[in-house]
Order: sequence, then C-alpha cells, then structure tokens
Amino acid sequence: MSDTILCPKCGSEFTYPSENVMVCSQCFYEWNPEEEGDSGEGKILDSNGNELQNGDSVVVIKDLPVKGAPKPVKAGTKVKNIRLNFDSDHNIDCKIDGFGSMALKSEFVKKA
Repeated sequence: MSDTILCPKCGSEFTYPSENVMVCSQCFYEWNPEEEGDSGEGKILDSNGNELQNGDSVVVIKDLPVKGAPKPVKAGTKVKNIRLNFDSDHNIDCKIDGFGSMALKSEFVKKA
C-alpha cells in the first residue's frame, strides 16, 4: 500500500479518485494530486486570502467568544507577533492583552 495517497487536509488514508481529482471519504476534501505542489499546502491564509507569516500582526474581524472569560475578544483587536501552527484547526498562536495566550482560527483575522 505504498501508493496510497493521503488527504492533505485531514491526513486520512481513505481517498479515492473521481474523474481528474482525488476525494477524501472522511472530510470530503477534493484536490488535484498533480497540482499538489502548487496548492498552497503549508500556507496559512487570512480571511482576505493574504498569506500569513510568523511574527505578523493581525486584526480580529468579528467578536470571538472565549470559554471561561466574561467577555469576548472584540472585533478590531490588534494581535501582534503571531506564531503559526500548521498542525491544528486553530492555526494561530498568540498573546492578546487582557486575555493571555490563546489560539485563533485564521479565517477570523485579517493581516494588519
């Protein structure tokens, strides 16, 4: 089974070909294995499609509730010096004043 193609999104081995793309039976992600090198894998994009890098500053675009906190992280909050985490759904590790260390999803921020 050395020719098994793993899903680039969830890492599942349960993938199958469909026409000219591969489909994951676990997360239903579709991709073209021939374009895999150019697909942007290894890149984390903000809500506007801009590529994020370690050390960037971002702005939160909507109020985000925080478990255990009496108030949410407000839209417009600027977060400096982010660290990217490619292994998690919450792919930005950061420190927010008044909240401490936390993880954010890149879809809820824009590059500052």
